[in-house]
Formats: sequence, structure tokens, C-alpha cells
Amino acid sequence: MSTSAWQKSSYCGEGEACIHIAAAPGTIHITESADPSGAILTATPADFGALLAVLKKQTHRAAPIEVTVGEEGTVRLRETSTPDTVVTTDRRKWKAFVLGVQAGEFDHFLERAVKGAAA
Repeated sequence: MSTSAWQKSSYCGEGEACIHIAAAPGTIHITESADPSGAILTATPADFGALLAVLKKQTHRAAPIEVTVGEEGTVRLRETSTPDTVVTTDRRKWKAFVLGVQAGEFDHFLERAVKGAAA
């Protein structure tokens, strides 16, 4: 996985196999290092912020980043504007990401993406 400043949740276990977040000017990238497809979702800061709000239970509105949980324990994320790009993880790694979101570990990515877009 090559890009600068990828971050995973502190609740994720040892190693790299977790959901990772990175910011670029005006965008937020989401990937899962163990996803065999190597998919990277690219979302706007507003869409990523909406996902964080849902995961923090600050709103019940649907986020433009859809999360589906399969019976086999697979969790899939996709941006509604680019439905063919799907990041796949498992419930354990998803739970670690959600705990990190609820602890505020990814909030700074919103600020970084917005500042980068304004520059």
C-alpha cells in the first residue's frame, strides 16, 4: 500500500491488515490493506464526515458511503457516486475502525482535506 500518511485505528491489532485512511487536497481515501482487490475509495470530506457522524451515532441519516455486512462476516464499503469501487474487510477490523472513529482518531482528516483544498 503506497501513499503517504495512511492511518489505522489504534484499536486495530498488530500488523498492517486494517482499514486505513489518508487525506489529499479535497479528498479522503479509504482502503483495507488485506483487501485482495486493493480498492481505494475516494470520498469528499463532506461524505467522509457524514460517515463519521453515523458511526458516532450523531445522526441517523444515511451517509453517501454505504456499509453492508454480509452473513459470512464480510463488510463492504462503497461510495454511492462510484459504486463499482468496493473496499472489503471483516467484522473484527470494521469494529476496530468504528471504535477509532468513536474515539475521534480520524477527525483530523476532515480538517486536513478541507485545508488542502483551500490552498
